[in-house]
Amino acid sequence: MTRPIASGQVADVRHRSRITNGALFARVIQNGRSGWSRRLQDLLALHIADLGGPDVISAGERSICRRIAAITVELEWIEQQSFALSKHGPTAEQLDLYFRGANNLRRLLESVGLKRVARDVTPLLQDYLRAADHPATVTTDEDDGE
Repeated sequence: MTRPIASGQVADVRHRSRITNGALFARVIQNGRSGWSRRLQDLLALHIADLGGPDVISAGERSICRRIAAITVELEWIEQQSFALSKHGPTAEQLDLYFRGANNLRRLLESVGLKRVARDVTPLLQDYLRAADHPATVTTDEDDGE
């Protein structure tokens, strides 16, 4: 089986690296015996879907998505180990590592198109009018006979 490569030439899949043809990374994920690898697989699929799916994204975007997923899983592990399970809280070194990882994650997410989108919370006119016509009755402790 042959696939096109970046230069327009065609290379046999057997003569490409395991990372390029997906075999190495897929094997690590598909074993999926650890929670780390299952979470990595979930995050990778979510980020690729956010960018339009595996057929739409470029090789560079796929590579960035792998790094995003790996950093996210590591940051979650640090949160659990250093923050949640520690009796004394995180050390300065642990916080430094965490913040540097979070900043790198933010930069990678921005590079693939992370953007803040405000959610519209304005009620629909008919919902507003319905609520105005039928105000909710508020009960107080005095109304309950107490």
